[in-house]
Amino acid sequence: MSCARSRLVRVLVRVLWLQLLAGWAYGSELTFELPDNAKQCFHEDIIIGTKCTLEFQVVTGGHYDVDCRLEDPDGTVLYKEMKKQYDSFTFTAGKNGTFKFCFSNEFSTFTHKTVYFDFQVGDDPPLFPNENRVTALTQMESACVSIHEALKSVIDYQTHFRLREAQGRSRAEDLNTRVAFWSVGEAIILLVVSISQVVLLRSFFSDKKTTTTRVGS
Repeated sequence: MSCARSRLVRVLVRVLWLQLLAGWAYGSELTFELPDNAKQCFHEDIIIGTKCTLEFQVVTGGHYDVDCRLEDPDGTVLYKEMKKQYDSFTFTAGKNGTFKFCFSNEFSTFTHKTVYFDFQVGDDPPLFPNENRVTALTQMESACVSIHEALKSVIDYQTHFRLREAQGRSRAEDLNTRVAFWSVGEAIILLVVSISQVVLLRSFFSDKKTTTTRVGS
């Protein structure tokens, strides 16, 4: 019983360790600031035949759009989109080398952006390299694999929800700022119109001085 329990603990520790290792070794996830009139590029060394996925989303700034470009080691453009809010692109590396993907905000003159991207390279390693062996812990290992997949799904959902929350908060703050400025402007206009009406009405009821000119003989 104690032996089975220790093996269970080792399996669970392995699940958590591979979960962290997969996130560190097989993907790049980053949120960064992209100033106006700026361009930011990233590089990744990829082996031929590796399946990769690039996913990005503009979190804050302007119209929530950015230019994205992906090139292979020879400079061939694999993906290019202009003024996209979010997108996802999957490809298989056709050669060994350093792939480059860039985000550009050069079309914006005064608005900086916050951009999130997730670049996944290859597939996760198998949780149990010899899963086909028949042992007493087969069902337990299957449950661990299911937990591993569920944890990855939870991480993806949490990431998307965090992005939606950040984007919604940014839009709400921007709307609140616009409403505040509009309210102040309306108050100033109302004050100016009220003062103008008072001055105009007083001019209607004020006594006009008349001048008398005597003509001497």
